[in-house]
Formats: sequence, structure tokens, C-alpha cells
Amino acid sequence: MKKTLLIIIFTLVSSWAYCQNNGDFKYSIGVRAYNYLQMPNVLSQSNNDKYITSYLSSYIVKFNDNLFSYRINGSYLKEDLKFSNNCETCDIVDGKMKDFSFKVGFEKNFNYSVIQPYVALDLGYRSNKFKGSSNDLNEQRIAIEESHTNINATKEGFTVTPTIGIKINPTKQLSVFAESNLEFFYAYERQERIVSSDPNNRSLRKLNKGEYLINPVALGIQFHFGAKN
Repeated sequence: MKKTLLIIIFTLVSSWAYCQNNGDFKYSIGVRAYNYLQMPNVLSQSNNDKYITSYLSSYIVKFNDNLFSYRINGSYLKEDLKFSNNCETCDIVDGKMKDFSFKVGFEKNFNYSVIQPYVALDLGYRSNKFKGSSNDLNEQRIAIEESHTNINATKEGFTVTPTIGIKINPTKQLSVFAESNLEFFYAYERQERIVSSDPNNRSLRKLNKGEYLINPVALGIQFHFGAKN
């Protein structure tokens, strides 16, 4: 019994010492393999609480300094989008959305153990562009052939993203992680509408607007390189 207990204690101590070596790498490269997230609102999108799923669309580089790391994040997403505009019985908008973001920030780990909780804060730039068409469901407008409108909508601005997460380190050179964040996005927005039956009939709207975007789940993997002397 005593020998068994000593073996267990020795194994735990060895595991602790081994996992501390995860802080001995200069930098890390990772990918968010799975993302479940909320995208910026397009026009007056009625279902703005809708979430989408993306795979391998976000990447991260980290420069490690013991329990503290500097982060660089980049993401690109292209998605078909169809939604009701203004209300469920007003317009149906259909098109393609392209979303790009670039962020820099820091990450703070709380320990060097096998399971590492952490917090992070990223600041950056985001560009969201939508190109498509709007079809009016109003019968009177359909009758006078004004139902089809081409849409170009863009949002460009800065983001502030606090994050909480947890990492699991099965080996020194490899970590898997799960994180969740809340992003504040303040953007300059430009909305252009062109009636297809009359190209001279166009409208342009410009405004500044802020919104909160929730990314409840992101799952990924990180590889660690450059052992410190």
C-alpha cells in the first residue's frame, strides 16, 4: 500500500514538474478549429441574435513570457447570408458576407499545470462587407416593379475583446484550448441601395454604430516552439 502511494505521489510530482516546461517556449502558433459566434448586424437585420458556425477561420500567434503572452489574432470568414430586414414580413435579403479582423493583445495564464485557466484582452480592427439583393414582400411595391434592390453594406471599425479560456497540455509542445469572448465593435457603416429596374434610383446612408457580439464557444489547438535557454 505504501509503495503504491509513493508511486502515485511521485507520478503527480513528475507531472507537475513536466508541465511547468510549457512556459519555457518562446512562441506558439494556433488555430481555432471550431467557432460558434455572432456576426455584425447587416442593415436592420431582424434576427440579429443568430449564430453561425465556422471551421479553421481564425489563427493566433503568441510570444510567451512565462505566465504572460502577447497575442496576434487574425480571422477571415466568407458566408452566404439570408435574413429578414426590418421585420419578418418586410424585406428578404440574400447575398454574401465577408468578414475580416486583425487584433493584438495579451494573455495571462494562472499556472503551469496540465489544466491552465487564462484571461485575455485583444484590441483591433474589423471589416464586415455584405453584397446582395433585397426583395420587398409588400404587394403594392411588387406591382410597380420596385421590389428588387441591390445592396452594398460595409462596416469598418475597432474592436475590444475580453476573453476567458482554459488550456489542456497533453504534451510540452501541444495544447488544446476552449475559450469564450464578448466583443465590442464600434464601426463606421455605409449602406447603399440601388433599385434594379432604375439604376439612377439609389440611396446612400452613413452612420456610426456600436454593437456587442458574443462568441460563446471556440475550440482550437496550439503548437509551442523555441525552447528557452
